[in-house]
Amino acid sequence: MTDYGRPVEFGFFLEPTAADAQATVAAGVLADRAGLDLLGIQDHPYQRRFLDTWTLLTAIGVQTERIRIFPDVANLPLRQPAVLAKAVTSLDLLTDGRVELGLGAGGFWDAIAAMGGPRRTPGESVRALSEAIDVLRRWWTGERSARVDGEFYHLRGVHPGPQPAHQVGIWLGAYGPKMLGLVGSKADGWLPSEPGMPAAKLAEAHARIDEAAVEAGRDPAAITRLYNIWDDRPTPAEWIERLTSLVVEHGMNGFLLGGPPTEQTFRTIADQIAPAVRENVAAARGATN
Repeated sequence: MTDYGRPVEFGFFLEPTAADAQATVAAGVLADRAGLDLLGIQDHPYQRRFLDTWTLLTAIGVQTERIRIFPDVANLPLRQPAVLAKAVTSLDLLTDGRVELGLGAGGFWDAIAAMGGPRRTPGESVRALSEAIDVLRRWWTGERSARVDGEFYHLRGVHPGPQPAHQVGIWLGAYGPKMLGLVGSKADGWLPSEPGMPAAKLAEAHARIDEAAVEAGRDPAAITRLYNIWDDRPTPAEWIERLTSLVVEHGMNGFLLGGPPTEQTFRTIADQIAPAVRENVAAARGATN
Protein backbone atom coordinates (compact mmCIF):
# COMPACT_ATOMS: atom_id res chain seq x y z
CA MET A 1 0.00 0.00 0.00
CA THR A 2 1.34 3.43 -1.00
CA ASP A 3 -0.20 6.80 -0.19
CA TYR A 4 1.91 9.95 -0.27
CA GLY A 5 -0.68 11.98 1.62
CA ARG A 6 -1.09 14.71 -0.97
CA PRO A 7 -4.39 16.50 -1.75
CA VAL A 8 -6.40 14.75 -4.45
CA GLU A 9 -7.26 16.67 -7.62
CA PHE A 10 -9.67 15.95 -10.45
CA GLY A 11 -9.66 17.03 -14.04
CA PHE A 12 -10.53 16.15 -17.61
CA PHE A 13 -8.45 15.02 -20.59
CA LEU A 14 -9.78 17.07 -23.50
CA GLU A 15 -9.20 16.00 -27.09
CA PRO A 16 -8.19 19.03 -29.21
CA THR A 17 -10.73 18.30 -31.93
CA ALA A 18 -10.62 20.77 -34.83
CA ALA A 19 -13.89 19.77 -36.51
CA ASP A 20 -15.83 22.17 -34.27
CA ALA A 21 -13.15 24.37 -32.77
CA GLN A 22 -15.56 26.62 -30.89
CA ALA A 23 -17.21 23.62 -29.24
CA THR A 24 -13.80 22.38 -28.09
CA VAL A 25 -13.05 25.73 -26.48
CA ALA A 26 -16.54 25.81 -24.97
CA ALA A 27 -15.93 22.41 -23.39
CA GLY A 28 -12.88 23.76 -21.60
CA VAL A 29 -14.91 26.70 -20.31
CA LEU A 30 -17.64 24.32 -19.08
CA ALA A 31 -15.04 22.26 -17.20
CA ASP A 32 -13.95 25.42 -15.40
CA ARG A 33 -17.52 26.44 -14.52
CA ALA A 34 -18.27 22.95 -13.24
CA GLY A 35 -15.45 23.28 -10.72
CA LEU A 36 -12.81 20.88 -12.03
CA ASP A 37 -9.25 21.43 -10.83
CA LEU A 38 -7.33 20.49 -13.98
CA LEU A 39 -7.65 20.41 -17.75
CA GLY A 40 -5.07 18.50 -19.80
CA ILE A 41 -4.84 18.57 -23.60
CA GLN A 42 -2.74 16.13 -25.63
CA ASP A 43 -0.09 17.53 -27.97
CA HIS A 44 0.20 15.86 -31.37
CA PRO A 45 1.00 18.63 -33.89
CA TYR A 46 1.18 16.12 -36.77
CA GLN A 47 -2.42 14.95 -36.22
CA ARG A 48 -4.45 16.59 -38.97
CA ARG A 49 -7.71 16.36 -36.97
CA PHE A 50 -6.32 18.33 -34.02
CA LEU A 51 -5.95 21.99 -33.19
CA ASP A 52 -2.57 23.24 -32.07
CA THR A 53 -2.47 22.48 -28.36
CA TRP A 54 -0.82 25.69 -27.18
CA THR A 55 -3.19 27.89 -29.18
CA LEU A 56 -6.15 25.97 -27.77
CA LEU A 57 -4.84 26.26 -24.20
CA THR A 58 -4.53 30.01 -24.70
CA ALA A 59 -8.08 30.32 -26.03
CA ILE A 60 -9.41 28.37 -23.06
CA GLY A 61 -7.15 30.02 -20.53
CA VAL A 62 -8.29 33.57 -21.23
CA GLN A 63 -11.97 32.53 -20.98
CA THR A 64 -11.68 30.65 -17.67
CA GLU A 65 -11.17 31.72 -14.08
CA ARG A 66 -9.94 28.94 -11.80
CA ILE A 67 -9.09 25.71 -13.63
CA ARG A 68 -5.39 24.93 -14.10
CA ILE A 69 -4.46 24.06 -17.67
CA PHE A 70 -1.53 22.24 -19.26
CA PRO A 71 -0.38 20.23 -22.28
CA ASP A 72 -0.75 16.53 -21.53
CA VAL A 73 2.04 16.22 -22.60
CA ALA A 74 3.97 18.74 -24.72
CA ASN A 75 5.87 17.10 -27.57
CA LEU A 76 9.43 18.22 -26.80
CA PRO A 77 11.02 17.37 -30.19
CA LEU A 78 8.60 19.82 -31.82
CA ARG A 79 8.62 22.40 -28.98
CA GLN A 80 12.01 24.06 -28.61
CA PRO A 81 12.43 24.43 -24.83
CA ALA A 82 13.50 28.08 -24.63
CA VAL A 83 10.53 29.11 -26.79
CA LEU A 84 8.29 26.78 -24.77
CA ALA A 85 9.51 28.43 -21.56
CA LYS A 86 8.50 31.82 -22.96
CA ALA A 87 5.09 30.51 -24.05
CA VAL A 88 4.43 28.93 -20.63
CA THR A 89 5.43 32.15 -18.89
CA SER A 90 3.23 34.27 -21.13
CA LEU A 91 0.12 32.14 -20.64
CA ASP A 92 0.78 31.83 -16.91
CA LEU A 93 0.80 35.62 -16.64
CA LEU A 94 -2.34 35.93 -18.77
CA THR A 95 -4.18 33.42 -16.56
CA ASP A 96 -2.94 34.66 -13.17
CA GLY A 97 -0.80 31.60 -12.49
CA ARG A 98 -2.95 28.72 -13.77
CA VAL A 99 -0.55 27.02 -16.18
CA GLU A 100 1.51 23.88 -15.56
CA LEU A 101 3.74 22.02 -18.02
CA GLY A 102 3.22 18.38 -18.88
CA LEU A 103 6.27 17.38 -20.91
CA GLY A 104 7.23 14.29 -22.88
CA ALA A 105 10.35 13.06 -24.62
CA GLY A 106 8.47 12.36 -27.85
CA GLY A 107 7.05 9.42 -29.75
CA PHE A 108 5.62 8.68 -33.19
CA TRP A 109 9.04 9.44 -34.62
CA ASP A 110 8.03 9.08 -38.28
CA ALA A 111 5.40 11.78 -37.80
CA ILE A 112 7.84 14.02 -35.89
CA ALA A 113 10.46 13.61 -38.61
CA ALA A 114 7.84 14.37 -41.27
CA MET A 115 7.35 17.79 -39.63
CA GLY A 116 11.09 18.46 -39.61
CA GLY A 117 11.72 17.36 -36.04
CA PRO A 118 14.60 15.14 -34.89
CA ARG A 119 14.45 11.37 -34.77
CA ARG A 120 15.95 10.30 -31.43
CA THR A 121 16.93 7.00 -29.88
CA PRO A 122 15.50 6.16 -26.43
CA GLY A 123 18.76 7.19 -24.77
CA GLU A 124 18.91 10.46 -26.70
CA SER A 125 15.30 11.18 -25.79
CA VAL A 126 16.02 10.94 -22.06
CA ARG A 127 19.13 13.11 -22.29
CA ALA A 128 17.32 15.71 -24.39
CA LEU A 129 14.43 15.84 -21.91
CA SER A 130 16.83 16.29 -19.01
CA GLU A 131 18.52 19.18 -20.82
CA ALA A 132 15.15 20.72 -21.64
CA ILE A 133 14.29 20.78 -17.93
CA ASP A 134 17.57 22.60 -17.30
CA VAL A 135 16.70 25.18 -19.96
CA LEU A 136 13.20 25.70 -18.56
CA ARG A 137 14.43 26.06 -14.98
CA ARG A 138 17.18 28.47 -15.98
CA TRP A 139 14.77 30.57 -18.05
CA TRP A 140 12.41 30.91 -15.10
CA THR A 141 15.09 32.01 -12.61
CA GLY A 142 14.99 35.61 -13.74
CA GLU A 143 18.78 35.73 -14.12
CA ARG A 144 20.26 38.59 -16.10
CA SER A 145 22.03 36.20 -18.45
CA ALA A 146 21.43 32.46 -18.73
CA ARG A 147 23.65 29.70 -20.09
CA VAL A 148 23.05 25.99 -20.58
CA ASP A 149 25.59 24.01 -22.56
CA GLY A 150 23.99 20.75 -23.63
CA GLU A 151 24.22 18.08 -26.26
CA PHE A 152 20.79 18.94 -27.67
CA TYR A 153 19.80 22.33 -26.25
CA HIS A 154 21.70 25.50 -25.41
CA LEU A 155 21.25 28.89 -23.80
CA ARG A 156 24.19 31.16 -24.56
CA GLY A 157 23.92 34.44 -22.73
CA VAL A 158 20.21 34.93 -23.44
CA HIS A 159 18.29 37.39 -21.24
CA PRO A 160 15.30 35.44 -19.87
CA GLY A 161 12.03 37.05 -19.00
CA PRO A 162 9.46 37.76 -17.95
CA GLN A 163 9.02 35.32 -15.07
CA PRO A 164 5.87 33.21 -14.57
CA ALA A 165 3.17 34.32 -12.16
CA HIS A 166 3.78 31.21 -10.04
CA GLN A 167 6.23 28.33 -9.77
CA VAL A 168 5.23 26.25 -12.78
CA GLY A 169 5.20 22.49 -12.23
CA ILE A 170 7.03 20.30 -14.75
CA TRP A 171 5.19 16.98 -14.94
CA LEU A 172 6.74 14.24 -17.08
CA GLY A 173 4.92 11.63 -19.11
CA ALA A 174 7.33 8.82 -18.20
CA TYR A 175 7.32 5.02 -18.40
CA GLY A 176 10.77 3.45 -18.63
CA PRO A 177 13.28 3.21 -15.75
CA LYS A 178 15.50 6.07 -16.97
CA MET A 179 12.54 8.37 -17.55
CA LEU A 180 11.09 7.50 -14.14
CA GLY A 181 14.48 8.27 -12.63
CA LEU A 182 14.33 11.69 -14.27
CA VAL A 183 10.96 12.31 -12.63
CA GLY A 184 12.49 11.61 -9.25
CA SER A 185 15.69 13.56 -9.75
CA LYS A 186 14.46 16.68 -11.58
CA ALA A 187 10.72 16.97 -12.17
CA ASP A 188 7.82 18.20 -10.06
CA GLY A 189 5.40 15.50 -11.08
CA TRP A 190 4.63 12.29 -12.93
CA LEU A 191 1.89 12.14 -15.58
CA PRO A 192 1.44 8.66 -17.09
CA SER A 193 -1.56 7.34 -19.00
CA GLU A 194 -3.29 4.14 -17.98
CA PRO A 195 -2.81 2.20 -21.23
CA GLY A 196 0.97 2.50 -20.94
CA MET A 197 1.11 2.30 -17.15
CA PRO A 198 -1.59 -0.01 -15.76
CA ALA A 199 -2.32 -0.01 -12.04
CA ALA A 200 -0.45 -3.28 -11.57
CA LYS A 201 2.80 -1.53 -12.55
CA LEU A 202 2.38 1.60 -10.45
CA ALA A 203 4.16 0.29 -7.33
CA GLU A 204 7.32 -0.56 -9.27
CA ALA A 205 7.26 2.84 -11.00
CA HIS A 206 6.79 4.69 -7.71
CA ALA A 207 9.73 2.81 -6.25
CA ARG A 208 12.01 3.93 -9.09
CA ILE A 209 10.85 7.56 -8.78
CA ASP A 210 11.32 7.50 -5.01
CA GLU A 211 14.78 5.95 -5.26
CA ALA A 212 15.93 8.64 -7.68
CA ALA A 213 14.39 11.38 -5.55
CA VAL A 214 16.22 10.22 -2.42
CA GLU A 215 19.49 9.95 -4.35
CA ALA A 216 19.00 13.56 -5.46
CA GLY A 217 18.25 14.71 -1.92
CA ARG A 218 14.56 15.29 -2.65
CA ASP A 219 11.41 14.28 -0.76
CA PRO A 220 9.46 11.70 -2.78
CA ALA A 221 6.20 12.92 -1.23
CA ALA A 222 6.75 16.34 -2.81
CA ILE A 223 6.32 14.85 -6.30
CA THR A 224 2.76 15.04 -7.60
CA ARG A 225 1.46 11.89 -9.33
CA LEU A 226 -1.34 12.36 -11.85
CA TYR A 227 -3.04 9.69 -13.93
CA ASN A 228 -4.69 9.96 -17.35
CA ILE A 229 -7.39 7.33 -17.13
CA TRP A 230 -10.21 6.23 -19.42
CA ASP A 231 -12.87 3.71 -18.50
CA ASP A 232 -16.27 2.49 -19.65
CA ARG A 233 -17.56 1.98 -16.12
CA PRO A 234 -21.20 3.10 -16.26
CA THR A 235 -21.75 4.54 -12.79
CA PRO A 236 -20.13 7.15 -10.55
CA ALA A 237 -20.05 4.56 -7.77
CA GLU A 238 -17.66 2.39 -9.75
CA TRP A 239 -15.44 5.38 -10.51
CA ILE A 240 -15.43 6.33 -6.84
CA GLU A 241 -14.36 2.87 -5.75
CA ARG A 242 -11.60 2.66 -8.33
CA LEU A 243 -10.17 6.13 -7.84
CA THR A 244 -10.18 5.76 -4.06
CA SER A 245 -8.11 2.60 -4.45
CA LEU A 246 -5.70 4.36 -6.82
CA VAL A 247 -5.03 6.97 -4.12
CA VAL A 248 -4.83 4.95 -0.91
CA GLU A 249 -3.34 1.75 -2.36
CA HIS A 250 -1.52 2.82 -5.51
CA GLY A 251 -0.08 6.24 -4.66
CA MET A 252 -1.76 8.48 -7.24
CA ASN A 253 -3.07 11.89 -6.18
CA GLY A 254 -4.74 13.34 -9.26
CA PHE A 255 -6.81 12.15 -12.19
CA LEU A 256 -7.49 13.35 -15.72
CA LEU A 257 -10.61 11.46 -16.74
CA GLY A 258 -11.76 10.88 -20.30
CA GLY A 259 -15.28 10.75 -21.68
CA PRO A 260 -17.77 12.90 -23.56
CA PRO A 261 -16.79 16.58 -23.05
CA THR A 262 -20.23 17.62 -21.81
CA GLU A 263 -21.53 19.62 -18.88
CA GLN A 264 -23.09 16.44 -17.48
CA THR A 265 -19.71 14.67 -17.54
CA PHE A 266 -17.99 17.58 -15.81
CA ARG A 267 -20.74 17.93 -13.20
CA THR A 268 -20.62 14.22 -12.45
CA ILE A 269 -16.88 14.42 -11.83
CA ALA A 270 -17.01 17.63 -9.80
CA ASP A 271 -20.23 17.09 -7.82
CA GLN A 272 -20.33 13.32 -7.30
CA ILE A 273 -17.03 11.57 -7.93
CA ALA A 274 -14.54 14.09 -6.52
CA PRO A 275 -16.25 14.76 -3.15
CA ALA A 276 -16.86 11.06 -2.50
CA VAL A 277 -13.29 10.06 -3.34
CA ARG A 278 -11.88 12.82 -1.14
CA GLU A 279 -14.13 11.74 1.72
CA ASN A 280 -13.06 8.11 1.33
CA VAL A 281 -9.39 9.06 1.17
CA ALA A 282 -9.69 11.24 4.28
CA ALA A 283 -11.33 8.36 6.15
CA ALA A 284 -8.65 5.91 5.04
CA ARG A 285 -5.87 8.26 6.04
CA GLY A 286 -7.51 8.92 9.38
CA ALA A 287 -7.77 5.21 10.07
CA THR A 288 -4.03 4.74 9.56
CA ASN A 289 -2.92 7.69 11.71
